[in-house]
Amino acid sequence: MRVTAIRTRIVEVGSCDVTELLAESLKAVPERSVIAITSKVVSLCEGRAMPQSDYGKDELIESEADLFIPRSESKYGVYLTIKNNMLVPTAGIDESNTNGYYVLWPEDPQASANRCWEFVRNHFGIKHVGIILTDSISSPMRLGVTGRSIAYCGFKPINSRIGQADLFGKPLRQTRINVADALAASAVLVMGESDEQTPVALIEDVPFVDFSDLAPTADELNAWKVRMEDDLYAHLLTRMEWRKKKD
Repeated sequence: MRVTAIRTRIVEVGSCDVTELLAESLKAVPERSVIAITSKVVSLCEGRAMPQSDYGKDELIESEADLFIPRSESKYGVYLTIKNNMLVPTAGIDESNTNGYYVLWPEDPQASANRCWEFVRNHFGIKHVGIILTDSISSPMRLGVTGRSIAYCGFKPINSRIGQADLFGKPLRQTRINVADALAASAVLVMGESDEQTPVALIEDVPFVDFSDLAPTADELNAWKVRMEDDLYAHLLTRMEWRKKKD
């Protein structure tokens, strides 16, 4: 696998469309490659940013989160939230590299990923390509952030090994490989976290990626998710006192 960070113009709120950014920044996109795009750049292109002078961050977090635990209950004063079936801090809202704005996740990350996928296929004249929108998140009981995919298009996000044999012939019963998040982690590592100005990455030589000719269906998207009550860590997650924003 080869991951190349792509330098782009500085993107500010509404300064360009994300497809315009891809067209001017990517000189070529080979068949059977994957493009990673930071969700923050997609949000800036879509105008999903609020001036810090006009909005309170707590209000935005509670409005954007599906479920939340207030910052008052955190040792570090940070909201813990569920957003789009993902456990993330602050509902994904960020203020770094934004020049005075709170940047939210795209309104519909999947629709944004699908649109980028359609554009790249048509613009570069290729059939098989993947798109992932990434964000940086922390992991429980680990220091530091890694990349995660908040939306994907053009490939299968999970490679199942269930039923295959291990080295000693024992059949695998639970093994599934999260391809989308693994690709996102590699891309975010190369793209960086501060002033690199490389919010796009081209991932090539990925024989383990199973590409698709169609955008994912609703059933395929739901199959990638695990309900909180069915999660391996359900006994922890379901005991937390989650709150919802009051109407």
